[in-house]
Amino acid sequence: MKNVVILGSTGSIGVNAVKALRKLGKGWRALGLAANSNLAVLRAQAREVRPAYVAVFDYKAWQELKADPPKGAKVLAPGVEGLVELASLAEADVVLSAVTGAVGFAPLLAAIRASKHIALANKEPMVMAGALLMKEAERWQARIIPVDSEPSAIFQCLAGLKPGQYDAALSRVFLTASGGPFYARKGSLAGVTPAQALKHPRWSMGPKITVDSSTLMNKGLEAIEIQNLFSLPISKVQVLVHPQSVVHSGVEFRDGSVLAQLSWPDMRLPIQYALTWPDRAPSLAEPLDFFKLARLDFFKPDFHRFPCLELAFEAARRGGICPAALNAANEVAVERFIAGKLKFTGIPAVVEKVLAACRGDKAGLTLAAAVETDAWARQKAADAAQRMR
Repeated sequence: MKNVVILGSTGSIGVNAVKALRKLGKGWRALGLAANSNLAVLRAQAREVRPAYVAVFDYKAWQELKADPPKGAKVLAPGVEGLVELASLAEADVVLSAVTGAVGFAPLLAAIRASKHIALANKEPMVMAGALLMKEAERWQARIIPVDSEPSAIFQCLAGLKPGQYDAALSRVFLTASGGPFYARKGSLAGVTPAQALKHPRWSMGPKITVDSSTLMNKGLEAIEIQNLFSLPISKVQVLVHPQSVVHSGVEFRDGSVLAQLSWPDMRLPIQYALTWPDRAPSLAEPLDFFKLARLDFFKPDFHRFPCLELAFEAARRGGICPAALNAANEVAVERFIAGKLKFTGIPAVVEKVLAACRGDKAGLTLAAAVETDAWARQKAADAAQRMR
C-alpha cells in the first residue's frame, strides 16, 4: 500500500492527483489532504477518498473544519504547522506538494528530512534555495520527482543518467513555453486586466501561476528550478515559445542527439508519473495522435516585451539570495495585480526594483538566508508597489 499526502489538494494539480489515485486503484491510498481555504472541495474529496488526516492553511476555515471534521479524519493545525506535520507523517510514502509560492518551503524541507518520495509541483522553494534542498535530499535519501510538465519532460529525457552526470552529458536544455495569452498580442501591455491575464490559452491552472505564465515569469522560475534540480549552469537552459504545448521540453546531448517528451497538454500524465516513478501505469490522459498534429511551431522569446523572463535569468546568473528575492517580489507583485492594485507592467517593475537592491554572493546562501531574504524582499516589493499605485 502506497500512502500519499497531497498538499494543495483543492487546486488544479491536487484535484487531478486525487483523480489519479482513484484511477490507480488498489495499492494506493490518500493518507492526508491539505487545502488553503476551499472547504467545499476538501470535504467532497474527504468523502471520496477517506483520508486519515486533513489540514487547512487559513485559520478561519480551520476553525470551521475543526468544528465539523470529515468522518474518520484528524484535523491538524492551521498554517504552515499543519502542512509540515502532514509532509513528515511517518506512515506517508509519497508527498505531493502542490501548494503555491514560498509557503511550500518548510513542508518541502520537512518531507526531505523525513526521507520521502516527493512529487514536486511547487517550484518556488526550488527557486529560493534549490541547490541546497537537493543536497539535503541526497543527505536524507529523499527523492524529488518534478510534476510540472516541463521539468517532468526533462527528467524523463534524462532517464538512464545518474545525478551528477547531467552537466557533462548535455549541451542544452530546451524549456518550452506556451507564450501565454499575450505573446502574439500587438501594442502595449500596460492596459492588461487581471481577467485577461487569467485566461490561459492551453492550461487550466491556479491564479498565480496563470499570471506568471502571462508575464513569462513562470518560465524564468522554471529555468532556475531546472538549473537546481539537475545541477546545470543557467547558460545551458534555452527557452522556446511553443504555442501548441505538445513538446513539453527536451535535451540536447553533447553528441548532438536531441530527446524530447511529447503529449497533449494534460497535467494528469506528469502528475501520475511523479507518483508512480520509477514505474508507469495507464493514465487518464488521451494518447497522442500524430496525424492530428497539423504543425509544431517554435519561436524565440521576446525578452524586451516580457522583461520578467530576463529578470529571472539575471537572478540565476547572480545566484546567492537573488533568486529568493526575485521569487518573493514576484509573488507580492502578482498578488497586487490580481487585486487590481498594480498594473500588469508594474509586475516586472516591482521585481526589478527589488532585484536591484539585492546584495549577497553565492557563497552566502543558506536555507535560513533564503527564508530571511523572502521576508525582506516581500517588504521591499510591497513598498515599491505602493509607490506605483
